[in-house]
Parts: sequence; structure tokens; C-alpha cells
Amino acid sequence: MVQYNPKDWITFIFRFHKSDTFRQLIPMMLLIGIYSGIICYAETNIFKLGENSHVKNISVMHTTVGFVLSLLLAYRTNTAYDRWWEGRKMWGSLVNTSRNLAIKLACILDQEQDKNYFRKVIPSYASILSKHLANEEVSKMLYEGLDLEIDNTKHKPNQVAKMLFHKVNELYKSGKITGDQLIVINNEIQTFTDVCGACERIKNTPIPYSYSAFIKKFIFFYIMTLPYGFVFSLGYYVIPVVVFIFYVLASLELIAEEIEDPFDGDENDLPTKKIADNIKKHIEEIL
Repeated sequence: MVQYNPKDWITFIFRFHKSDTFRQLIPMMLLIGIYSGIICYAETNIFKLGENSHVKNISVMHTTVGFVLSLLLAYRTNTAYDRWWEGRKMWGSLVNTSRNLAIKLACILDQEQDKNYFRKVIPSYASILSKHLANEEVSKMLYEGLDLEIDNTKHKPNQVAKMLFHKVNELYKSGKITGDQLIVINNEIQTFTDVCGACERIKNTPIPYSYSAFIKKFIFFYIMTLPYGFVFSLGYYVIPVVVFIFYVLASLELIAEEIEDPFDGDENDLPTKKIADNIKKHIEEIL
């Protein structure tokens, strides 16, 4: 995730970060510019259409359609941001749940061996969930001196959650924790799985294909017809104008595509690895 100062306007305006859409759209912007230039030359020099041509009236359509397109893009961007923000809330819940579980275990458990087990396994859930959502491989041995093997062919976060509950159940059977304490701890472990399920729902349920494809087609045909009507009033200045409008509209769609899946590791995605490292640091302090 990009770290920045939201009050530094100069940096925003004159600096191009690798996450900016400008670099991604340069090829299409060049093609749109060439296309607009060809349309401008054809209408003014080959077909010699004048101010009285009916083609000029097409700009009226763009005024109405542009308003509708702006509403669609606003809804598209808001929907994508809602998914990004929900993912952030889920990881915030994971942070709080990990802390609460560690605090309760620190007060309940007496033996250092049991505390050491949870000190290593609890943070591993966040770390493995981060890799699981990013489709990364998880090493077989995460910690030395602890039998914590993860099978990449199975659901990785579920394996860690199973280890946690298995250990808690052993503590209950050995009389180290009471039944009431088991219920309290079980609720915290269950929240781990709830967070995982919510994150998987965000990742595995993209925006419907028809909706996304329709917006792209809408933008394409809107941009392709822009030069026809505005050539008469702008002349060859229609080239930078059309290119700029395409840049704005296409950038909004690209941004929405990137943030609707906040776990892929892109520049604007959630810093899940950093959050997992913070969880590890806090758990080690508590236990």
C-alpha cells in the first residue's frame, strides 16, 4: 500500500507513481489521439463538412450520455471502495481478536510452554491468511522447535484454526482451563474463521461480468464518437481534449478494478503483510 501525505498537493500533481493509471493508459491514449486526428482531418479536408452539417448535432448526445456515464462510474467506484473498506474492517477485526485471545490466554495459562505455543501459532494465522488471499505458497516449517506443518493442498487458514482449537481442547481435558474459559476462548477462535470467510467472499466474488463489460463498452463508444461533433468547434484541439476525457474515464474504471480485490498485493491494496507483522509483534509482547 502506498504511504503518502494527503496534504502534499505538489507531490500529487507533479509526481507519477508506478501505481498511477497514466503509464498504463499511454498506449491507448496515443491510439485515441491518432484516431481523433484522422477524424478531424477527414471531416475538414476530405469530406469538407461545414458548421451547418448535421454531424455537429451529435455533441448534444454526448452532453446527455456523459451525465449518465458519470453516474455509472461513480456507482462503480463506490462499490469497489466498499469492498476495499470491508476488507480493511475484517483485518482490523483480526487484529483485535488476536490481541484479545492473547490477553485472555496470558491471564489464564500458568505454564510457559503453553504460552509459547500460542505466542507462535496465533500470529501465524494472520501471516498464512495473508498468503492464502494472495495465492502465495506457505512453507512447511514456519517456526523452529514447533511442529507446525502446513499442507498447501488443503485450506491453509483452517489448518491453523484447527491447531488452535485442538490445543485449547487439550488444555480443557487436562484441567488447565475451565468450561467457561473454553467457551470464551472458543468465541475468539471462531472469529478467525469468520474473518477468513468474509475476506474470501470479497476475493472470490468479483463485480458481475456483464456490468463491468457494459461500462467498458460504454466508455469506448462514448470516446470513439466524441471527435465527430466537437471537430467543428475545437478543430485539431479536439485531439488533446478527447485524450484527456478518455484518461479520466478509463482511470476511474482501472482504479475500481484494482481496489475491488484488496488482497492481490497491488500498490493500492491492503498492507496485509504489514498488519500480520504488527499482530506478531503485539502477541509476543502480551504473551
